[in-house]
Amino acid sequence: MSELQDLYQELILDHNAHPRNVGVIDGCTHHAEGVNPLCGDTLKLFLDVKDGVIRDAKFQGAGCAISTASTSLMTQTLKGKTTAEATSVLAAFHALLTGDGGPPPNPELLGKLLAFAGVREYPSRVKCATLAWHTLDAALHHKGEPVSTE
Repeated sequence: MSELQDLYQELILDHNAHPRNVGVIDGCTHHAEGVNPLCGDTLKLFLDVKDGVIRDAKFQGAGCAISTASTSLMTQTLKGKTTAEATSVLAAFHALLTGDGGPPPNPELLGKLLAFAGVREYPSRVKCATLAWHTLDAALHHKGEPVSTE
């Protein structure tokens, strides 16, 4: 199990050091802003959705390693998914991190996002990992106000 944990840690460190999909989508169809006041993470998420499919996802912001890696992996995961599929991944990721007593997360649905399973053991870091996902929900539902993890 230690080798798997090491692999997951390397994945998180890589996405923090080299985040994917950083930038702005000019003419995006969906966008939202999020903040984690506890850690100081800030995020702007941009989505290009056409016919219910997320064609592109990019972000700008500053955050801790967990927040940046989570956002980077989320944007990779979203591309090509329908908005309904994105909502399912969001729910599964939230369940993974909160262990809210629901059904266990589907490993096939989460894929590389399973790297964040250990974050559940650090409640203050859960907000870092879920900031991007709260921001995704706000973007998909065209909420105008910035979202906060508080």
